[in-house]
Amino acid sequence: MHPNATLLTNLFTALGRHDAAAMAACYREDASFTDIAFHLSGSPRIHAMWQMICETDIRAKFEIVDADDRAGRVKLVDDYTFSDTMRPVHNVIDSRFVFREGRIAEHIDSCDERLWAEQALGGVKGFLAGRFRFLRAQKASEKLDAFIERSPELKRVIVSEPR
Repeated sequence: MHPNATLLTNLFTALGRHDAAAMAACYREDASFTDIAFHLSGSPRIHAMWQMICETDIRAKFEIVDADDRAGRVKLVDDYTFSDTMRPVHNVIDSRFVFREGRIAEHIDSCDERLWAEQALGGVKGFLAGRFRFLRAQKASEKLDAFIERSPELKRVIVSEPR
């Protein structure tokens, strides 16, 4: 198995264990993470996001599609209860990675944002959130900032990302 395939296995196995610290260790300090709601720069904010997610009931299944010296791809399926609405979510994700010096430099997750919003939010809110990224991004940013505010150990190390 390629070392970066092992790195990705470690990342998603740690997600299954709800081990945010092990996940954070997979990223470079200057890493970036992007998905349908977040655009995070720097490992402290990425670590905070994973810590927030690891405090949920998330269950992850994954398959390493490809990994070499420069890039990787993973098929990921997350099942969890969306905490704002207590609605079940079954999210099929295409995860793409760029590696540098044996760690993740870029992590980009994509999924069907309309389907996600319908599952997580439903109704008018789901309809709007599924079509307007800025709504998802604003809510995700507020949620992460509130989580960091409640976590003194995270708050000490977080440097605010530009908005």
